Amino acid sequence: MPANLSADYMNAEERWRRATDPGEKLSALQEMLRAIPKHKGTEKMQGDIKRRIAKIREQMETKKGSGGKRRPAWVIDRQGAGQVLISGPPNCGKSSLVAALTNATPEVADYPFSTTLPLPAMMKAAGGVQIQLVDLPPLHREMSPPWLAELFRNTDAVILVLDLSDDDILAHTEAAMAYLEERGIALSYGKVPEGIEELAGSDDPPEVIPYPALVVGSKTDDEGTELRLELLREMWVESGFPRLPLLRVSTLDGDSLERLREMTWVMLDRIRVYTRPPGRDPELSAPFVLPRGATVLDLAYAIHKDVGAGFKYARAWGEDTFDAQMVGRDYVLSDGDILEIHTEGQ
Repeated sequence: MPANLSADYMNAEERWRRATDPGEKLSALQEMLRAIPKHKGTEKMQGDIKRRIAKIREQMETKKGSGGKRRPAWVIDRQGAGQVLISGPPNCGKSSLVAALTNATPEVADYPFSTTLPLPAMMKAAGGVQIQLVDLPPLHREMSPPWLAELFRNTDAVILVLDLSDDDILAHTEAAMAYLEERGIALSYGKVPEGIEELAGSDDPPEVIPYPALVVGSKTDDEGTELRLELLREMWVESGFPRLPLLRVSTLDGDSLERLREMTWVMLDRIRVYTRPPGRDPELSAPFVLPRGATVLDLAYAIHKDVGAGFKYARAWGEDTFDAQMVGRDYVLSDGDILEIHTEGQ
């Protein structure tokens, strides 16, 4: 049976032949696999493409670590106030969003699966907080790498990006949510903040511990946005997906990007606490980020173990105290508090 290869396949094969970077080769091979006609006459070719994809992934997923040990290239060390995964279907605008929020330069292409490895980047949020964003390969049952699910199990929160200019947004959304469900990854938010849109859905508690998540509707300047969004809302309810906040974001709209920064910080549910050396002004450019409910003693140990061990008392400035109020080690901190720590011998 003749293969009857399409122009899309031939173009992808030409990209593969010319590619010199492993990531470019992998992207081209994945496009070849999607474009090749699926019938008996191409079974051998499909198998060959899949073997080449597996070989390149194996090469890309290991890199040199310290002491000569090999370490998977997809392992991302946490940095900053928290780690947030930027996920979604193919070509949803994840990489453009990360580029707009950070100083990173991910590959932004008009073809799917241009992101082949996780790319970490730091985003500055309110109050001097730095949050780690990780641009992921797309969520896809067949094409996502096997290690992708592991990244979800070791993160703090998730942003699901959906392309509001995509006529196939419903199918792509269902496929992405199916990928997560099949791997036991549940999303949730709790109470959606007042004034924030939401995708109304199920409030039933998931069977596994959920990850805080929000949905970003990207490419909002398309004329069909409202109709697609209405269809998405209906499908979301019918499918029983979890109720999640929704932000419409354009990479060309600074206000929408700033709202996303704020919501990402709120989603992490942490507090910023500032320190003030005795007799000096507070250090407002580098807050300590602590879990909600943390105490003064937790802050002292976060500064340094010797500060925690030698803690004597603290003075606090904040909404719940009068200026320079003396507080003890068990005082529960609030977001924005300023603390002056005193230790034995001071």
